[in-house]
Amino acid sequence: MTQPSEPDLSIRELQASVDAWIRDVGVRYFSEMTNLAILMEEVGELARIFARSFGDQSFKNDEASYNLPDELADILFVIVCLANQTGVDLQAAIEANLAKKTRRDAERHRNNPKLKATDSKALDEPQPKALPTEPKQPQGN
Repeated sequence: MTQPSEPDLSIRELQASVDAWIRDVGVRYFSEMTNLAILMEEVGELARIFARSFGDQSFKNDEASYNLPDELADILFVIVCLANQTGVDLQAAIEANLAKKTRRDAERHRNNPKLKATDSKALDEPQPKALPTEPKQPQGN
């Protein structure tokens, strides 16, 4: 999260910030195909964290630490790069996508028995499973 004194970035501002960073620090964008491969690599790193934190796998002995927020930020950064490279206004795209989902799914999820909560509090305040602050103790592969 940003510091309280810093205003939150809009998605358009994020795209501009990433573009400025690429031009000032990164020299130039990698090719779209390279960035797509990098995105897959970063998603794989996120999947490793989830498989070991929430799934059935355990951490290996040499996997002493991980940083979920950093991995999510890596993924977002590459997605923003791809959007910038292909001329996609992510702000407009997300707004249009949410509108589409709202029209399409206005009643679908409410009527899905698989999503029915057992009590009203669960509907009002979703309680996501917290990621442990430290990895589980390594137990082999």
